[in-house]
Amino acid sequence: MPTIQDVAKHAAVSVSTVSNVLNGRADRMRAETLARVEAAIDALQFRPSKLAQQLKTGQTPLIGLLVPSMTNPMYGYIAREIETVAQEGFGYRLLIGSTYRDPQKESAFFDDLLSQGVRRVIVISSLADERHFESAVERGMVVVSYDRGATPGRPSRVAHVMPDNFEAARLATQHLIDKGHRRLAFATVAGMTMSRSAKIDGFYAAADAAGLRAHAKLIDGGPLNEYGDSVIAEVGRAMAWQIARATRRPTGIVALNDLMALGLMAGLRESGLVVPRDVSIVGVDGHFLAGLSNPGLTTVQLPVPEMARAMVERVMHPQADADSGSVFAPTQLIERESVAPPPATAKPRAARAGTERVAP
Repeated sequence: MPTIQDVAKHAAVSVSTVSNVLNGRADRMRAETLARVEAAIDALQFRPSKLAQQLKTGQTPLIGLLVPSMTNPMYGYIAREIETVAQEGFGYRLLIGSTYRDPQKESAFFDDLLSQGVRRVIVISSLADERHFESAVERGMVVVSYDRGATPGRPSRVAHVMPDNFEAARLATQHLIDKGHRRLAFATVAGMTMSRSAKIDGFYAAADAAGLRAHAKLIDGGPLNEYGDSVIAEVGRAMAWQIARATRRPTGIVALNDLMALGLMAGLRESGLVVPRDVSIVGVDGHFLAGLSNPGLTTVQLPVPEMARAMVERVMHPQADADSGSVFAPTQLIERESVAPPPATAKPRAARAGTERVAP
């Protein structure tokens, strides 16, 4: 395996000159010298040692990404977009871990990443308390928090990037109202993260504006087990059986996310109800799975590529000042077959497969 000394000898330059080329410090170098070094690198197929770089700088070209659960496909989608930006824009790769929204696990990951020379971390958490994030910053890490905003009134050195969860839920609820639904529900799980709270507020805001607050309710599927977000579809499935047995069930339901919506649809089907004839469902995420379900799931599309780019740019170019957070509005509501007028007003119509349109 060729070394940096071999490259220097092949190009007839010093080792420090080769090092300058490898580290992007060739701006004052003669063009002929730079060309010789680059030709030597290509001829010897030299690849700099990552371990040597870490020993020299104390850092590795990796971004840590902490997600609640890698079994949730939405986090896989976000990770793919983050990795694309990190690799193409900065030459960095990802090191991913699951935290199950447990602050102790998050703190332990910070320790592990720090010991491996990883100084840049993106965390998908939305926990109310992020003091352990601040502790990581104090130890020399750059931390970007996704899906929650900065704590009001508390200066923070943690950057924040988040979707407008309030508007996403409001948009989903308004779509049901526009279709004629008056008995509304928001399906969620126990435990109040900042993103869940914002979605609930958006749900109630739409109901209030339509004079339907008395007919809008939360349906709580109970606490998630140790596997966290990976079982949220099963929570929705179990919740559907309770909805089916209710004497006055809601006709329109906004789900916490697409996974829960898909679980709700499966459970309603198993209980003998038909979506959307008996109950309409709207999800929030815009994951590709929403278009593969039967019926296709109406969902609010979140701007994942734009948020991923913002997260990578913030973790690579940290800001010294307190961060108030960047909020990204939902891209659009994608209307599919999971929503129809409520049973009392629905008109008979032939089923149409594969229809999809973007609501204005």
